[in-house]
Amino acid sequence: MNSFENVTVTCTDGYSLSGRFYQSKQSTKNLPILLCPATGITQGFYHNFIEWLTEQGSDVLVFDFRGIGDSLYSSLRDSNASIQDWGLLDIPAAIQTLLEKTGQEQVTLLGHSAGGQLLGIVSNYDKVAQVIAISGSTGHVKGLKGRTKRMAPVMFNLVFPVSTLIKGYGATKMLGMGENLPKNVAKQWAQFCSKPGYVMNAIGKTIFEDYHAKVNCPITVYWSSDDEIATEANVKDLLRLYPNANTDMIELEPQQHNHKAIGHMMMFKKSHQNLWPIMAEKIYS
Repeated sequence: MNSFENVTVTCTDGYSLSGRFYQSKQSTKNLPILLCPATGITQGFYHNFIEWLTEQGSDVLVFDFRGIGDSLYSSLRDSNASIQDWGLLDIPAAIQTLLEKTGQEQVTLLGHSAGGQLLGIVSNYDKVAQVIAISGSTGHVKGLKGRTKRMAPVMFNLVFPVSTLIKGYGATKMLGMGENLPKNVAKQWAQFCSKPGYVMNAIGKTIFEDYHAKVNCPITVYWSSDDEIATEANVKDLLRLYPNANTDMIELEPQQHNHKAIGHMMMFKKSHQNLWPIMAEKIYS
C-alpha cells in the first residue's frame, strides 16, 4: 500500500503535473512542505527523505516538473517544456495545490538544486514562508569545480546541441545527470549557467515577471564542500539575487558527518540520513 496519495497539479495553462501527497504521521502545526526536484530528477528519488519528514510532523507534496518523469505524456522530442515554465507555471500551481490540500496559508519550499533556484519568478512567492535550498546555486560555469567544470562546456556546447539536432532532446542520462531533458530545458540550462545570475539571464528577454527584490522570506542554502556544482561561489551568486531576504548558507563537510562524499545528490539517500535533521533544522526550530 502506498504511503502517499497520487495527485494531479493543474497549471494555469492547463498542463497537468504528476504529484504525490504525503500526509504527516502525527498531528502538528508545522507548515506543509513543497519539495521541488532538481533538473531531470523524478519525484520518487525523494521518497525516503519525505517519509522521514512526515515522521517529524509535516505534510509534503512532491511532483515531477513538466517534461520529466510522470509529467511527460508524449515523446520527449515533442515536449516544449522549459525551465522558465517550471518557475512561471509549475511551482505556482504546486503551491496552490498544497495550500488547498492542507487548508494552510503558506508553505515551506524545500528545493533541490534548480527546485530551489526559481522563487524569483514564482507569482505567488508570498505564499512561501521560507526556502530551504539543498545544493541551491546558480551553477555558473566559471564557479564549477572538478570533473563537472571540465564536463559542463562539453555538455552545454556539444552534447546538448548535437543530441537536440539528432534525437530532439538533451541527452543527459549517458552523462549520469538524471533523466534526458526536453530540448528547451537543455537550451535554457546552458544559457542560464553561462553567466552569473542563472534565471536572471532571461529577465526582459523571455521572462517578464521578476519578483526577486520582493521576496523577503528567509532563504537557507545547504551545500556540501565536495559539491562541484553548488560551490561556495555559486551559492553566493544565488543568494545575492534576493536583496531583501534574510539569507544563510550552511556548509556540510563529508568527513565531519562520517561520509566519504556528499556531493550534489547524496544527501537525500538513506545512507546519508544522519544529514536529514541538519537539513530540516530551520523547518522544525
